[in-house]
Amino acid sequence: MVSLAFLLFRAVASVLRADDGHPATLDDWKRAVRVRFPGVPQISTADLALWLSDTHRPRPVILDVRPMAEFTVGHLPGAIQIDPSAGPEKVRRVVGTNPAPVVVYCSVGWRSSALARELGNAGFTNVANLEGSVFAWANEDRPLEADGHPATRVHPYNRVFGRLLRPEKRAVP
Repeated sequence: MVSLAFLLFRAVASVLRADDGHPATLDDWKRAVRVRFPGVPQISTADLALWLSDTHRPRPVILDVRPMAEFTVGHLPGAIQIDPSAGPEKVRRVVGTNPAPVVVYCSVGWRSSALARELGNAGFTNVANLEGSVFAWANEDRPLEADGHPATRVHPYNRVFGRLLRPEKRAVP
């Protein structure tokens, strides 16, 4: 079954194209996510990196909202993979009933913003989407891991969206 979020994701992808027919930029996707999910708090990659380096702040629970096949290629250090279709009850089982702040991400922020909105509607009070998600994080040479070891690449989702990643950051699916 194809989800409504996925269909909207594909529809926006087909519309947001540069004049030469190439896919939209990652900045275009950031804007599209903010427009589509106006109530979802966004945290920049720079702000999350500062937060993670601050030992005086409670560490957020970081949820990677991509399928396992994408997660295993490369993800933010310490991230927990959760299925994109996971609902609030599944997230509660993973993070507990009174979790630390939660930061969610996917490839560009669409799937994770959908989950963040759903979590907010279910009573989670401290959830934010990582703006630009793992593509922005990787493009900025921020740390990644795979199988407990440093990684340098991430899953491109598909060929079209892979163009949003710097070439040396794209893993071939």
